[in-house]
Amino acid sequence: MRFDLDGEGATAAHLPRFQRAGIQARRLSRLTYVLGALGVIGLVISLFVDLFSPNSLWTAVLTNSSASLLVLVSALQSAQVVALWRARVIAPDETATSPEEPIAADTQGWYDRLLTRVGGAGTSMVGQIGAPVFWLAGWALLALISISMIWNLALIGTNVGLTGSVVGGLLLLIGFGLLVLERQFSNESVASWPEAEQLAQIARLTIGTLLIAALCLFFSSADRVWPARLAVLIGLLPGLVAVELLIRALLSIFSPRNERLEPRLVASSFGAGLLRWPPRPLTALQNELHNRFGIDLRQIWAFTFMRRAFLPVMVVIVALGWALSGVHEIPMQGRGIYERFGKPVEVMGPGLHAGLPWPFGTVLPVENGVVHELATSVSEGAGAEQTLDPAEGPPPPVANRLWDATHINDKSQVIASGSGDKQSFQIVNMDVRFVYRIGLDDQAAMAATYNSADIPGLIRSTASRVLVHDFASRTLDQLLGEQRSDLAADIGSAVARDLKKLDSGVEILATVVESIHPPAGAANAYHAVQAAQISAQALISRERGAAADQANLAQLHASVAHDQAAANSRETLATAQSADLRFNAEQQGYAKAGQAFLLEQYLSQLTQGMTHAKLLVLDHRLGGTSAPTIDLRSFTLPVDPAASPKSAEQPMAE
Repeated sequence: MRFDLDGEGATAAHLPRFQRAGIQARRLSRLTYVLGALGVIGLVISLFVDLFSPNSLWTAVLTNSSASLLVLVSALQSAQVVALWRARVIAPDETATSPEEPIAADTQGWYDRLLTRVGGAGTSMVGQIGAPVFWLAGWALLALISISMIWNLALIGTNVGLTGSVVGGLLLLIGFGLLVLERQFSNESVASWPEAEQLAQIARLTIGTLLIAALCLFFSSADRVWPARLAVLIGLLPGLVAVELLIRALLSIFSPRNERLEPRLVASSFGAGLLRWPPRPLTALQNELHNRFGIDLRQIWAFTFMRRAFLPVMVVIVALGWALSGVHEIPMQGRGIYERFGKPVEVMGPGLHAGLPWPFGTVLPVENGVVHELATSVSEGAGAEQTLDPAEGPPPPVANRLWDATHINDKSQVIASGSGDKQSFQIVNMDVRFVYRIGLDDQAAMAATYNSADIPGLIRSTASRVLVHDFASRTLDQLLGEQRSDLAADIGSAVARDLKKLDSGVEILATVVESIHPPAGAANAYHAVQAAQISAQALISRERGAAADQANLAQLHASVAHDQAAANSRETLATAQSADLRFNAEQQGYAKAGQAFLLEQYLSQLTQGMTHAKLLVLDHRLGGTSAPTIDLRSFTLPVDPAASPKSAEQPMAE
């Protein structure tokens, strides 16, 4: 209960917490200076490290450790303010001020004097809000900003070497000192030091952060990623507590301040109070509600009933969950082998199936028709993560099929060779792939599950043995001259027979010989053979094209001549038919009209013939009784020019 100086019968001197307030204030002051200096030095060192090695493990470890120390410093300084108030109540002469008077300017620090200058002497922000609130908000905000600046979960492993072990040892040494301090706080009674329990809780938070940071340094290496990620994640502990302290500092601004009433510790953390063993979050929440708001959940019958019924309900839920473990769901692309007491009973198809709960009944998953492709040889880089190449980008390196390129799935084989009358051997590289699946019947599913632990390894070893035996009796000429489909069929049938003998339950669907790479010398010779074959095929194709061109051109000329003759004959026939029709029509017209038809035809022909002629019409009435005279000098004579000329003027009678 908080002590009020204006209360009746108030005797603060008889209370243990007031009697030891001076010692507690001096002790908290020394701890604040020491831990605050360590926290600030750690932040400065982390800034220098970040300049030379950004986003490194050192930055995360030093920053999070310093932030946890600053959070503890903020709590210690807040508790020191409460202890100083109690000390002034017991011995006002020793502190040179009374509880009603503000702290003298010469006894204040630079931060307190700066806050005092923000307002007036009587209405300053320090007087209205209180310097402890500003101190608490400043420390919490500094810790929160430091943690947010180094938050990066993409850090890689770092080899810290001997320096990491030394720094980790220093962190453990600081943590051991804080552990001693935490034990002292925990042993304090509530009557002698009420704030000791809250300080012990925040000290546990700092100890845990330092311990995890030291472990990250001890186990850090270039091939380990989890120490770097954990070094960043431990910042959540001081970060969450710093956010809570900052919120409490902001909310305390709206609380009225009474210098005659004993202050309450502002830097109490609910999150830090959960760091205890065994964890009791419900009890901590219940005590917090009872202390802050006066709500006692123990008086509510519903919560009491829930607490009593929690264990039997949990037992029923666990039993029901254990019973439901006997219900198995098998997907459409899978099957399941049901084992009862470790003995296989049946093969289940897709759907829901019920059986005995675990561990009396289990279901082993088996593929149902899933097709796989397996290469006979895989290099070390084949197990790396495959990246998707863009459709419009450059082709991936795996698409390179030149003989001088390295293929990850090529396997070297020894084949027979002959040079003259000598026998030898040659090495060729080939890429042979098998398309397989587990058989669809129940017996194949049982065999694939219980007869082989590694189906791809079994197929690869069997295929290697078959390839060695098959290619040992082949020469390079036979290998290159044989059809690839026939070669793949022979290899696939041999591998299928061996797998059937082993009762593996594997079904070979197809065998594909992707590529065959002969030796360098044979490759060059085979290149020449292929070039000659390609040249011959190109020449044959060129001659065939020329022959087709000539045949098409002759066919075109013949077609044009035939079409022209047909058109001419059709035109002549049409002209004859038209003349025949015109003749028949004229006969019919003459038969019906007689001389009138002839006159009409005459006039029509005369009109048609004189359409473009130059006419000179003479009237017989011109000239009176004398006949008109026509001057023919402007017309060309239709006679031979060598003949004798005639008179240019001739009389014309009427």
